[in-house]
Order: sequence, then structure tokens, then C-alpha cells
Amino acid sequence: MAAPLGGFDIDAPRWDQGTFMGRLWHFFSITDCRTALLPDARLDEAKALVESCRAGTLPPGTTKEQLYYAKKLYDSAFHPDTGDRMNLIGRMSFQVPGGMAITGFMLQFYRTVPAVVFWQWVNQSFNALVNYTNRNAASPITPKQIGVAYVTATSTALATAVGLNLYTKRAPPLVARWVPFAAVAAANCVNIPMMRQQEILNGIAITDENGNRLGHSQKAAVKGITQVVISRVTMAAPGMIILPIIMQRLEKYRFMQVSLRRRHVTLVFMVPAACSLFPQRCSMAVSKLEPELRDAIVSQHGDAVRYVYFNKGL
Repeated sequence: MAAPLGGFDIDAPRWDQGTFMGRLWHFFSITDCRTALLPDARLDEAKALVESCRAGTLPPGTTKEQLYYAKKLYDSAFHPDTGDRMNLIGRMSFQVPGGMAITGFMLQFYRTVPAVVFWQWVNQSFNALVNYTNRNAASPITPKQIGVAYVTATSTALATAVGLNLYTKRAPPLVARWVPFAAVAAANCVNIPMMRQQEILNGIAITDENGNRLGHSQKAAVKGITQVVISRVTMAAPGMIILPIIMQRLEKYRFMQVSLRRRHVTLVFMVPAACSLFPQRCSMAVSKLEPELRDAIVSQHGDAVRYVYFNKGL
């Protein structure tokens, strides 16, 4: 029988977000690809239950298990800054099936320039949508800026992929198999900062430990975006670096022909693991902020505020 509901803080993390394992369990929950199959009506029900809990008006008989599941659906489908339902393809819960399919095609079709161009374009289009969806929504971005970011990132990926593809024509087959990863890594270093350029230009909203807004910081934005880039490259690395080595050695055996269809199961583990490298609620010492912002915080709060906090995005 489900445990009865006592005092319950719906916004308190179920797992300790100060540890890697706590964050890993959290992201295993919200990146569960099964939640991507749920209809919008079910997600809206979960949001309504979360909001009811925040307001202290829960329906009679509500259990903690129901609240935990509602919060799981809410975190997987609704933006943490705006509370708006995110588009399906941009959700982290869609990263496993979407990334699995695209990565498979990139690793399979890497020998010809047209194939490289097409699948890198598909991949960067997918990444651009994911980056936009999971940005810090407190920093708006215009359609023109989105277009420039998309074209720049896609061009970077294509130039890297095509250039390396031509350069490795006479290289060993294994080296050629690593071309897609090099292109993906290079594009991530461009795609994410470009899609979130407003945060770098105008700063990201920072708060104290209790959520009270203190201003906007460009340095905090750079730190958060850098961590996201590292996470995204890490997310792709095992499937695009290690697996090609295994494929190179084993795909000649007949029994591997079926097994290779499952080679991208690593994404099931790497998406939450990469997201868990850094806390979602990122922190930064006041002493490392811009001088003007740092002085303003110190003059208003003295030594009471030593660290500021912000949503780094995903």
C-alpha cells in the first residue's frame, strides 16, 4: 500500500543534488524515455498536482508516491524557469531515442561527402532544438539570433566533418569512424554558446541561497554554458569513440550483426550520467563575479551572501 502523505515539499530534491550519485538518480528519472510517450493531458495533470502541492491544496488521499511521480513528469516535460511544457523533441527524455537513431546513421553513413553533410545537418538541427529548449529561459533570444546560431553551428559541423572526411580518405578505417565525433564535439562548442548568446551578452539571473534575485552575471553564464558543453561532449563520447573500436574488431563476425543494432544502448546510461557531471543549480562565489556586481552584493548584504546560484540549463 502506498505511504500516506505527511508534510511534503514538492520542490525539495528526492535525491541529494550535492553528490554525483544523487544527481544521477535524478536524471535517470527525468530522462526516462517512457515519459516522452505520454499524452499532453497526462503531463498537464501532473503539473496541476505539483501546483496543488505548492499551494497546499492537495486532493484528499494523495500519496507521496503519486507526488514523486507527478514531479518526475513535471521535471521531464516542463521548463524549470517558465513552467511551460517543452516541445517533445527538445526534452531530455527524447535524447535517448532521438540521439540513438541519429548517432546510428552518422556512424553508419560516414564514407561519402553527401551522406556526411546530410546526417550532420540532421544532427545539428536536432541539437539546436535541444539547446534552445533547455536554455535558461530568463534570457530571451530573438528569432534572428536563433537563425544565426543554427546556421553557424551547422556550418561548423559540416566544415569539420567534410574536411576530416576528405583528410582521412587514406587513413585506417577506424580513424574515419571517429570523424562524426570530431564534428559533433566541434559543433557543440559553437552550437550551445551561440544558441544561448543572450546569456553571455546580458548575463544570467543569479540568486542567493533562498532564491532572492541579486542581478545578472556574464561570468556565471560562461561557467554554466561551459559545463553544458562538457556534458554534451561527454554524452556523445562513449558511443562515438569506444563503440567504433568494438565495431571495427567484431562486426566481421556473423553473431555481431544483430548485436550491433543495440550498440547505442550506452545512451540510456550516458544521457543521465553526462547531465549529472555538474549540479543543475550551479553555484559561484561572490568573489568571482564581475567587480560591479560583486560590490553591489557586498554593499547590500555584507558577508551574509558568499555564494550565488543560477540555473545552468542542460
